[in-house]
Amino acid sequence: MNCKICHEKTKNIIHPNNEVYHYCPTCEFILQDPVFHPSDDEAFKEYSLHENFISDPNYIAFFRRFLEHAVFPFASEGKRALDFGSGPEPVLATFLEASYDYQVDIYDLFFSPEKVYTNKEYDLITCTEVIEHIGDPLTIFQLFSSLLAPGGILSIMTLLHPNDEEQFLSWYYIREKSHISFYSLVTLEYLASASGLTLLYSDKVRYASFAKQDDSYH
Repeated sequence: MNCKICHEKTKNIIHPNNEVYHYCPTCEFILQDPVFHPSDDEAFKEYSLHENFISDPNYIAFFRRFLEHAVFPFASEGKRALDFGSGPEPVLATFLEASYDYQVDIYDLFFSPEKVYTNKEYDLITCTEVIEHIGDPLTIFQLFSSLLAPGGILSIMTLLHPNDEEQFLSWYYIREKSHISFYSLVTLEYLASASGLTLLYSDKVRYASFAKQDDSYH
């Protein structure tokens, strides 16, 4: 199988339960073989079990840390935002509007499927705990790039894989059935380059921030 991001040849990683993952030695992207991907109905049922509410102070603190590290140090003065993959309850969007005066559009494949971002530009795009569910991340990153306004940033959250086969196979992050795509810092750099973006920041654990390569913000 060729890599979905850099198109180089991948090698197989076989889980003890016989699930197959395709690892790219070039860009370090790992994709679960499509035969094991959950159906839309299965994914919807799993997402519906998530109990994340704006009334939960721990969940708000989880997002506040993300904003403090991956958004506010790089954000422009603009306040137009898109929360891509907002989930069953748009907690981050509500928090950004209530506490930071952003005007936030939300999109979610299952819970807010209208493509409200069409023909719009945004100063901030957030995508938290989403890209691990997407089988073709390059297409999504190219979409994000097309939606960024001058000076705008993309901030994502996804846990980066350990880039070690033994550690990967015992990694808790692969246990969630709807997690099908896994990234390292090298993967994010490849995605950025292929999407006309520049990687501004990563904590090398789960946060990353990007801007357009031709953006005067640099």
